[in-house]
Amino acid sequence: MNEDKDFNEMDKASFKGKMGQRKGNFKKKVCKFCQGGAPADYRNPENLRRYITERGKILPARITGTCAKHQRALNREIKRARTLAYLPFEKK
Repeated sequence: MNEDKDFNEMDKASFKGKMGQRKGNFKKKVCKFCQGGAPADYRNPENLRRYITERGKILPARITGTCAKHQRALNREIKRARTLAYLPFEKK
């Protein structure tokens, strides 16, 4: 019995340091629009270009760090800018 108890305690001790840790150190992304930046506007395509890829796809919020509310507004403004030919639909 004592041998089993000692083995379990030793087993727990070896995993104790590894169990509660996350992999990698990364900085939490912050929504630039919530921090007081200018709101997304279809008439300003220079600001919208940072939220699309070089192929013309809209980047997801998990990559850009925008909150859900501003991601929806950003999608709407990018689509408006595409319709009015401020931004391309796709790059060839």
